[in-house]
Amino acid sequence: MGGELGSRVASLLENESWVGSIEGIDADPPRRRLRRTVFHRIVPGQHERTVKVVTDYNPHVVVHIAVWEPHARAATGTARSLTDDAATSILGAAAECRALESIVVRSGIEIYGRGRGSVTRPSEQVAPNPTSEYGRMVACIEDTANAIGKRIGVSVGSLRLATVLGPHVPSALGRLLRLPAVPFSMLANPPFAVIHQHDAAEAFVSAARQRIDEPLNIVAPGAITALQAIRRGQRIPIPLLGPEWGAATAFTYLAGAPLPDHVREMLHRGRLADNARAREVIGFAPSTTTSDVIDQLYRWPSVVHTPAIKQVA
Repeated sequence: MGGELGSRVASLLENESWVGSIEGIDADPPRRRLRRTVFHRIVPGQHERTVKVVTDYNPHVVVHIAVWEPHARAATGTARSLTDDAATSILGAAAECRALESIVVRSGIEIYGRGRGSVTRPSEQVAPNPTSEYGRMVACIEDTANAIGKRIGVSVGSLRLATVLGPHVPSALGRLLRLPAVPFSMLANPPFAVIHQHDAAEAFVSAARQRIDEPLNIVAPGAITALQAIRRGQRIPIPLLGPEWGAATAFTYLAGAPLPDHVREMLHRGRLADNARAREVIGFAPSTTTSDVIDQLYRWPSVVHTPAIKQVA
């Protein structure tokens, strides 16, 4: 609930007539003013405290958004550890709640992988076959939630999000595209899709309202290639073949935009998914296209350091 996406979901849930009380957990406080939500500041890994808060509250619906994308807010190893700790504590505690009716978890379209011969635009009927660390992370969350749901007899829904972009949303892809010079694959330059943070939040609320019991792809309409995105942002395109990617990865890391394997995979193989099922099941369709999300990415102001009016020692 402390991140930009979690805060937005909590704010929307407060306006839902079917929602009674709301409680949330995160290591950081919410980024929005919440009127009737109870927030618990708990660091991932504090298992006993998390279990006590969740079981004392005894929720009907659990919305689990605690997923750390590699190199968005933390390096790959730390992101994996934080994600595993949060899932183990929260989903494990939810399994002990007698009132529980539904679990909705965050996943990603990285779960389908981009291996040789894989479907270009997979639907939910395509079996998961992750080929990146982030894909394996979200697959593990889905497996954990599904095992719990099957054991205690509650519905489990997974929202497989495209890369989430929005103001103040940490994103490895977003940082890369905002660099003055951006590398792209000259041999492939395949299309990918993203999702705006507000659309992603709306999808979670719709999924919780409908108590979904299946995975759904949440992807903005349209697609864009890396070169098209670079040109829309008036950045300098750096075409790469193969060997140069090692040097480019080192350069982007030093420039503050590390390239985790799921982003490199996207640049080389693309990342699309069929989102028709979400419209059928929860009546949800994103309002912002992929191209519009990319345009907004370049309009977000950078940090401006304003000197103090009066200098102090």
